[in-house]
Amino acid sequence: MQNENYFKISFPSRSVNEAFARMTIASFCMQFDPTIEQLNDIKTAVSEAVTNCVVHAYPDNVGTVYITAKLKNNILTVTVKDKGVGISDIQQAMQPMFTTDAKTERAGLGFAVMQTFMDKIKVYSTVGKGTRVVMTKNIG
Repeated sequence: MQNENYFKISFPSRSVNEAFARMTIASFCMQFDPTIEQLNDIKTAVSEAVTNCVVHAYPDNVGTVYITAKLKNNILTVTVKDKGVGISDIQQAMQPMFTTDAKTERAGLGFAVMQTFMDKIKVYSTVGKGTRVVMTKNIG
């Protein structure tokens, strides 16, 4: 039997919305009865992706964060997208401990956390146009 469902949301890039994103993805995933560990992994990865949008994509203003999620045959695909400043060097940005936000002393572990908790992550970005992070996880 093929199970399929999806959602799309958008919200302002304010840090208070990181919790909203976590709870939204958790609620969506509950229909497929994930383990507590899987659910925590997914929530953490989505939270990190949203935090990147809040902190890095729109450093001087509030923009919009877009999330789409799709569940099909127990595979969750989550896309977190912004229309912010973009990433000039994706390889460098994905290195643990790299950050462009020196003023708040961030650890630079966002992408490393996403890679640890999801089965697959792909990052697409264009400077001045934004970034799209696509993460997948088998929750079957």
